[in-house]
Amino acid sequence: MIKTDMSKLTKEFSDIQAELLPKVKLENTFKKDEIKLIAGVDLAYWEEHGKTFGTCCIIVIDYHSKEIIENVYSYGEITVPYIAGFLAFRELPLIMKAVEKLTVEPDLYMFDGNGYLHYRHMGIATHASFFLHKPTIGVAKSYLRIKEVDFQMPENQAGAYTNIVIDSEIYGRALRTTKNVKPIFVSCGNWIDLDTSTEMVMSCVNKESRLPIPVRLADLETHRVRKQLAHK
Repeated sequence: MIKTDMSKLTKEFSDIQAELLPKVKLENTFKKDEIKLIAGVDLAYWEEHGKTFGTCCIIVIDYHSKEIIENVYSYGEITVPYIAGFLAFRELPLIMKAVEKLTVEPDLYMFDGNGYLHYRHMGIATHASFFLHKPTIGVAKSYLRIKEVDFQMPENQAGAYTNIVIDSEIYGRALRTTKNVKPIFVSCGNWIDLDTSTEMVMSCVNKESRLPIPVRLADLETHRVRKQLAHK
């Protein structure tokens, strides 16, 4: 794609993010006892015949029993180029294609990725919320460094966290979900506050992984589906 097209896309994407940002609410729009089904969302990519393909997997679990209620996926060619900071535009079509396959309605979505912890507070968890119309949480495995600000390592105990503060604003948290395991990075997506996001994530962590169950299962499923579909 020629440079003029890329800069036109960047401007278009940036304008959309700027339009959505004032509509982000980092507060709960629900009661905690209303949360019954939580969906984990992840994507994986592969190259084939000079083209990029992707799959989005969504795993829905019962928040209380942690049992899997539904498992769906979508796949297809990726037509939006990768532009740093605008990953949501690349991922959203496959996410919504997978959501259409759900026969149950999740009360909350957890994404393998960032939400408010983003250059313009518009990571995939935040951006996707406007299409899902549900509260969302971003759960990232690695740290997105913004404005040269590093995170402070939380204490080595389960549930310990440090806030990620940039320009006097809290973007997210470095959260130690399991002792002796490196932290994950939790941020609000939309329509939920950071304390509740942290609580929801911690309540979905078991001994098998530092990741909350919905995200871990979605991550595992994307690898399985990619292996099944790639070079078919």
